[in-house]
Amino acid sequence: MQNLTEIVSFVLGAYGDIGHLKYLYFSIMLLWYLSICVANTVLIVVIYVDRRLHEPMYILLCNLFVNEISGSTSLYPLMLSQMFSVTHEVTLSWCFLQMCYIYTSASVEFCSLAAMAYDRYVSICYPLHYNAIMNTGRVAIIILLIWIYSFANFIFSLSFIFSLKFCGNVIDKVFCDHHLVMKLACSVTIFNNISDLLFAFVTIVLPFSLISVSYLKILAVCLNTSKENKQKAITTCTPQIVSVSNMFVGCVFHFIESRFDLAYLPGKLHIILSVYLLVCQPMITPFMYGFNFPKIRQSCKRYLFDRK
Repeated sequence: MQNLTEIVSFVLGAYGDIGHLKYLYFSIMLLWYLSICVANTVLIVVIYVDRRLHEPMYILLCNLFVNEISGSTSLYPLMLSQMFSVTHEVTLSWCFLQMCYIYTSASVEFCSLAAMAYDRYVSICYPLHYNAIMNTGRVAIIILLIWIYSFANFIFSLSFIFSLKFCGNVIDKVFCDHHLVMKLACSVTIFNNISDLLFAFVTIVLPFSLISVSYLKILAVCLNTSKENKQKAITTCTPQIVSVSNMFVGCVFHFIESRFDLAYLPGKLHIILSVYLLVCQPMITPFMYGFNFPKIRQSCKRYLFDRK
């Protein structure tokens, strides 16, 4: 009988030995993480204190900004600590916690964008009924359901990993990846593979389908309206389309990088592809949605610069 050593920790093998460059990388990542937190926190505070922004669209945006901070916190503190680690080890419990944090945040992101697409659909296609359909109470329920739905999705998928026995402990990434962790198992059942695909479906495919349907209906309405209304619809929807597109590209990178052998790619490019979504999206969101919206921009100026 083969004598298997119990795996109590994983090694994040993508870090390698970067020598004195670790101080430079640490400074850059810390500055980027603090910038993400500051930019999103400023917008959360502005929306909270300005009663004129207590509307469904801005409440949904506030939830999105909270999730950007949450998603970044699931990655950057561990990355920063690993920069000065010699072994780059992370315990199983911390690895599972990070996966839960990251993938729940990703699900919340997609579901929030789907809710915002629906909000724009109601606003543009049924403007007279908007206040009745999208009131603040209903938006609060939608946000609560988004978090419950996202958390339950990944907990269900993660439950299939808890009972696995691992025959390897090296994850070729800078963070714990659900699919790569499963590949380290001594044996994987069909239920593990199905749970992985099911999570991808309910997290990405289902919300993306709802987003696509919403924007197709908006496009159909815009084709039969005035030029002024077309311009207003385009201005409102463009940030969401850009954000959804970036999320889709990031998910494609993550899928390819996790499931295919990319040994021929340079190590640094390999790392960039794996963290693209978690690095770019949290900074794109506050600028595309927050500072780009006239009402939020005016509120920022009033509360941050014009107060005496």
